[in-house]
Amino acid sequence: MIKPSITELTNNGQFNRYVLSMATAKCARAITDEYVKQREIAEYKINNKETDKNLASMISREYRDEKAVKVAVNKLNNRDYVIVGYTDEEHDTRKKSEPSEKAEEE
Repeated sequence: MIKPSITELTNNGQFNRYVLSMATAKCARAITDEYVKQREIAEYKINNKETDKNLASMISREYRDEKAVKVAVNKLNNRDYVIVGYTDEEHDTRKKSEPSEKAEEE
């Protein structure tokens, strides 16, 4: 189980679980992309004999040793990545303020 809890990550109702899961997935994708980039650079340097270091030492420990989702959850919790958007309350307010289709027909 990944810590922190879902309640801590949703900021006590500020974001719903869907928003949190989408943010975590996007963050995990960015982390995976960064890992792939670092690995490609390291492999290029090793293949061209530019370095005598091993592959593992040339990739950031955070990206190399942990699962992307776990790193993403921790980054969201530590506010290294921030969820941008409106909250459920703002979404509900927008729905109430929008005119309904029946009101437009009249």
